[in-house]
Amino acid sequence: MIVPEIRIRGAVAADEPALAELDRTTWSPLHAVTPVPERGRPFFDGRHLPEHYLVAEITGITEITGVTEAAKAVKAVKAAGGAKAAEIAEVAEFGDGPELAKAADGPESAETAASGVVGYVRLGSPTPLAANAHVRQIQGLAVSGDARGRGVARALLRAAMARARAQGATRLTLRVLGHNTPARTLYEAEGFRVEGVLPGEFLLDGTYVDDVLMGRTLI
Repeated sequence: MIVPEIRIRGAVAADEPALAELDRTTWSPLHAVTPVPERGRPFFDGRHLPEHYLVAEITGITEITGVTEAAKAVKAVKAAGGAKAAEIAEVAEFGDGPELAKAADGPESAETAASGVVGYVRLGSPTPLAANAHVRQIQGLAVSGDARGRGVARALLRAAMARARAQGATRLTLRVLGHNTPARTLYEAEGFRVEGVLPGEFLLDGTYVDDVLMGRTLI
């Protein structure tokens, strides 16, 4: 089985073009309440700095013994096309699909390939208040379509939790749209629980959608 290796690192200014394109191409009403980002629009600004982001890169390929049915299924989904395939891919990315991104879990192949930035997570503070300084918030998470189903979103989320702990945070929160079942499944699997719901908070494509508040302890 050929297993891509995933590297999580802090973002740098040079990542801006790749992140801006990723933000534009991954836009979906499943998770976004803002318009589609315009091509050429800056990704970083005074409120969105490189140090707020972690990025995922597929940095190489590791070959391990055996080919699983799960790996075959991921390829089949990508080849299928159409709305149903997109739906399946979304679940594979955010749900409990196969973790195909375990670096150094087996003998390495001589073949390596750099694939660039395939995802990001933004970690910030929900407020500037000192009384709230122990809390961090996930304020954005995106994975390219080609990299879905490989455990990238899960790896980014876990890296964000590790960074939040390193910053002294004891709680991590996030907001997710009520109809985004794949993302909610991932968050629940990683220990987040629903802590509140704002019913019908957003009107998207003619449908009122709940704003779901989730959180977990980091202790």
